[in-house]
Amino acid sequence: MKNITSSLATLVKGVCMGAADVIPGVSGGTIALLMGIYDKLIASINAVDATALKLLFKGKFKELWKHINGPFLFSLIAGILLSILLIANAMQFLLNNYPIHTWAFFFGLIVASSIFLLKEIKDWKLKDYISLCVGVILGVVICTLSPTTTPDSLWFIFLSGAIAICAMILPGISGSFILLILGKYEYIMGTIAAITNGEFGYNLLVLALFALGAICGIIAFSRVIHWLLNRYNKETMIVLSGFIIGSLVKVWPWSNPEIVAAQDSLHIPGAILFALIGLFLVIVIELLSKRKRG
Repeated sequence: MKNITSSLATLVKGVCMGAADVIPGVSGGTIALLMGIYDKLIASINAVDATALKLLFKGKFKELWKHINGPFLFSLIAGILLSILLIANAMQFLLNNYPIHTWAFFFGLIVASSIFLLKEIKDWKLKDYISLCVGVILGVVICTLSPTTTPDSLWFIFLSGAIAICAMILPGISGSFILLILGKYEYIMGTIAAITNGEFGYNLLVLALFALGAICGIIAFSRVIHWLLNRYNKETMIVLSGFIIGSLVKVWPWSNPEIVAAQDSLHIPGAILFALIGLFLVIVIELLSKRKRG
């Protein structure tokens, strides 16, 4: 009974993380921190190591399951997937019918996230300001030079999954935000929405490759990120914060002239309201997270 209760609690926490991962600007890592499972998550991911591979090849599945904290990972991943499947349709509807309001909401989320990231950094020095500027320039350059559309080829879907998943284990950085930068947010949300509506076939292949990329990415890069945060925490977070600020050009609500032309002037107050709602949402999450850490 205790194991079932624990698994259900982890499932609910996974649902919360999944909801955050669908929304650019809200970090699944922050939610994990808020829910008190961040350290456990990192430890479980890092347990997928050489020892785990040896146990797999030797057919010692019970020992492997215990080594990687299988019950925890399974329940958490199940919750994340469930949440993503449930929310993807709603996001697709909003992007199709209320694009400026939705992007304004994302803009507010990302602005608030970058502010809180910078507030966590203490004892600023000249080199830190230089690092921040480098991050901002890098974000602007990548977003302005990258095409508005990226290939829908399966190799790029795999790569997108591998890169985006790494943001999940960084408090303050959103995996969906990375998908926005890669130009694959709407595509992946559309694919998930299509599957939930019973349109399988190629959509399943796309999602499977995205998931495979995510698995490979988190196993390969989690140790690198963990090492950077342990050795160069301040420098890493400053550059990432700058990158997020620079990348705001990608989610500016009025960046698409065709969409703007189709709107009436009354959409502006609504967009501002949605941006403020996004800002407020991140403030609430961060304050709760800080209280949890304290």
